Amino acid sequence: MNEVKYFTKEGLDKLRDELEKLKSVERPAISQQIAEAREKGDLSENAEYDAAKNAQGMLELRISKLEKVLSNARVIDESQIDESKVSILSRVKLKNLKNKAEMSYTLVPENEADIKNGKISVSSPVARGLLGKTIGDVVDINVPAGVLSFEVMDISR
Repeated sequence: MNEVKYFTKEGLDKLRDELEKLKSVERPAISQQIAEAREKGDLSENAEYDAAKNAQGMLELRISKLEKVLSNARVIDESQIDESKVSILSRVKLKNLKNKAEMSYTLVPENEADIKNGKISVSSPVARGLLGKTIGDVVDINVPAGVLSFEVMDISR
């Protein structure tokens, strides 16, 4: 059975756009490269042909994977999310109780995580420790560096 993956609407649109580009731009370009390499004669010693066929195989694999993900994709219904506690798509402001540093993260589906933009996967150790917590809760989170204590300062969308 295929596993259902959850996405934000934006994340799902991004995957659909990538698939469309692969099919409408990349696939014809590689087909053209193969045709040009084939015109050069003997295919048994044609490095350009071999490289183009290899690129075609990789492209078709990526297209197949995207189609599989999209066939099992579901959009998260934000109207059904309880905003009083930390859940997927929550923006959480935290205070590290040891060094008093404050930080904010948005909890997103794992395939949309982007730490540079403050988006962490709901399956990460920090997010798993925060799920279900409310403002004012203190939580101890096991991370590779040890146990860190955080206070939930704010929850928003």
